[in-house]
Amino acid sequence: MPISLEIVTPSETVYSELVDHVVIPTLRGKIDILPNHVPLIDKLVAGDIKVEKEGVVEYLAVGSGFIEVYSEKVSLLTDQAINVSTTEDSEIDAAIKRAEEALIEGKRSNFDQSKIDKLEAAAKFAFAQKMAKGKTR
Repeated sequence: MPISLEIVTPSETVYSELVDHVVIPTLRGKIDILPNHVPLIDKLVAGDIKVEKEGVVEYLAVGSGFIEVYSEKVSLLTDQAINVSTTEDSEIDAAIKRAEEALIEGKRSNFDQSKIDKLEAAAKFAFAQKMAKGKTR
């Protein structure tokens, strides 16, 4: 029995497919969700998501957010998400560099903690893209 996986950002639905199983990064570690999983609400952390569909494995990168598992549906509400298989390595490397530079500058400028947290989240998301892309090879 397939699972309906939906990944939504504030601006769009990034992913909406029936999958066999999915591995998602949460505060408690990675959770492997199979059909008939118990209902769950948890905090999503920036990282890579492993999706298996009909024997094919695909990796996505997500920012922070929330995960809800109910019945045969998995919903991820996140600030950022990307399918790394359709993104060039140079774009990912540039995003990491921009995020790291912004974080360094933010710390030098004595930004308040909420701005620093946002910059750190952007840096984690950029790094998650790199990790996920590396797994697709």
